[in-house]
Amino acid sequence: MRKELEIIVSTDGDVQIITHGFKGEECLQAVKPFEREVGIVNRREMTSEYYEREQTRSGQRTRRR
Repeated sequence: MRKELEIIVSTDGDVQIITHGFKGEECLQAVKPFEREVGIVNRREMTSEYYEREQTRSGQRTRRR
C-alpha cells in the first residue's frame, strides 16, 4: 500500500491530518513535522493501521559450527 498523508484545513482554520498506509509508530513520525508547524494538537485518534505491526524482511540465518 502507498503511504500518504491527507491534510484537511477547515474554514475555521482547524487542521486534520489523516495517515494512509503507515503501520505502528511510523504514522506518528510522519505527522510530527506538520504538527510542529500547525501548533497545538487538540485530539489524536489512532487508526486500525496504528495497531498493525510493520512488516520486516526476514532472512535465513546460518550458524557456524
